[in-house]
Amino acid sequence: MRAVRPISLALALVLVMPLAACSGQHGPQAWAALVCTALSPWRSEIDSLSSRTQQQMTAETSPSQAKENLSRLFGGAATASEKARSDVQRAGVPDVDDGPAIAEGFLGSLAGIRDAYDHARTGIESLATRPTATFYDQVGKVVDQLTADYEKSSLDITGLESVELREAFDELPECQ
Repeated sequence: MRAVRPISLALALVLVMPLAACSGQHGPQAWAALVCTALSPWRSEIDSLSSRTQQQMTAETSPSQAKENLSRLFGGAATASEKARSDVQRAGVPDVDDGPAIAEGFLGSLAGIRDAYDHARTGIESLATRPTATFYDQVGKVVDQLTADYEKSSLDITGLESVELREAFDELPECQ
């Protein structure tokens, strides 16, 4: 009978610990670390994709090749943005004033960025590659719209300032 009790306790801990981890409330330091860890690879990927997009815009390739490359780049950015959004969602809600609104702001911003890249991908995919000059003019319009959509998705922190989170983001090595 004594062997049952430790096994039951161990089983209860195995079942309860993941539920506690999913409760969605993390202190400012823990939440900022989770968010920064989620955003670091995303930022690197977006920087790389942005650089490759710029190179693609100035490279001398056929319209068909440019269309394929840009579609792949924007699709990759949308996928990277969704992964970052999903990872930030798993971070839950920071245990600070306005924590739910702050978490929702991050998620909304990342969803908007994801959608901006996906919209650019579908915009590029819908372009005819002939005549060449028209194709490149239309690519420019898609990229301009991407820029506008991206800017609209930036995180609006008006009224959502948390001193604890600001300090955590400024101090944690994961956030540098």
